[in-house]
Amino acid sequence: MSVMLVNKIISSIMQIILFSLIPLIWWLITARKKESFFKWIGLKKIEKENKKSSAVNMLVIAIGYLIVSFITIYLIKDIETATSEFDGMGINALLPALIYAIFNTSLPEEILFRGFLLKRIANQFGYMTANIIQSMIFGLLHGLMFFNVLGAVKTIIIIFFTGMIAFAMGYINEKKANGSILPSWFIHALSNIFASIVAMFSLI
Repeated sequence: MSVMLVNKIISSIMQIILFSLIPLIWWLITARKKESFFKWIGLKKIEKENKKSSAVNMLVIAIGYLIVSFITIYLIKDIETATSEFDGMGINALLPALIYAIFNTSLPEEILFRGFLLKRIANQFGYMTANIIQSMIFGLLHGLMFFNVLGAVKTIIIIFFTGMIAFAMGYINEKKANGSILPSWFIHALSNIFASIVAMFSLI
């Protein structure tokens, strides 16, 4: 087992624990006696009657996210990013890249943004307000990190498109998948896999 793979596994476990800590504490205080943590956070199966519409929406949003990913990767192609460690490694980096894409970034972020923030804010202020807030925070966090090197215009483009995708993922989870975060986790992971493959084979 390579050092990179071991590091990615350890890093993924730490990320999942870190991003789940506040939701877990919140659940223990407010909902422990009502439902399980996994159901409360949205880590649950999509109900049978919602599977077909969820699949169609997932496909559309996934294509949108891949386009956004391509635009973002192009804008930041000369900047060090999370996938830079896979640069030029080819197929040798496949397993670490998959661990990174599925468990190191997408799952923790889906737990925090669509599993925790969206659901908890929606309980207080309604779905639409909650989805706008979580998508704005998601977009800002993914864009502002590049502000110093990209400038205002490119940063705003990244924030806008990333926020729109976050809104779409919140929509499919809550309106098409009965609150399951599995659709957004799949879409998010697919985008990260795409970014990793681009780095692995130096495609841009």
